[in-house]
Amino acid sequence: MTETTDQNRGTEGEALSTRKAQTTRRGGGDPGARGRTTIADGVVEKIAGMAARDVDGVHAMGSGLARTFGAVRDRVPGGAKSVTRGVKAEVGEVQAALDLEIVVEYGVSIADVARDVRENVITAVERMTGLEVVEVNIAVSDVKLPEEEEEEPERRIQ
Repeated sequence: MTETTDQNRGTEGEALSTRKAQTTRRGGGDPGARGRTTIADGVVEKIAGMAARDVDGVHAMGSGLARTFGAVRDRVPGGAKSVTRGVKAEVGEVQAALDLEIVVEYGVSIADVARDVRENVITAVERMTGLEVVEVNIAVSDVKLPEEEEEEPERRIQ
């Protein structure tokens, strides 16, 4: 009986010291897990836009009209080049879905370029945000032909 009582006291003593340690420690758990991180749609759009432009065979992002307005906006003093042109993201708490509109260079395999864009975008977004990318939809809106000139607005001031 004495042996059992000593074992119980040992167990009770350990439990008491554990409780004391828990009550004196503040916050509890991993400090990195305290709180919530939210990522704006625009952040994911910028990451995806940069990643898509890095792929060989991608000439531009966005539709013709968006590129024309973007070219005008890029020329305005103080206007920044929009890396989100042609990218739309829907971001949840742990997942993201993306829609991209691209213009490809003439002569490249559209299927290969789309696959490479998809892989590059998923890798970049998941690595930088920790979000799971559930889908990347790609719409090819145009093909850049070699003889086509760059879409530049006419200069009004000479």
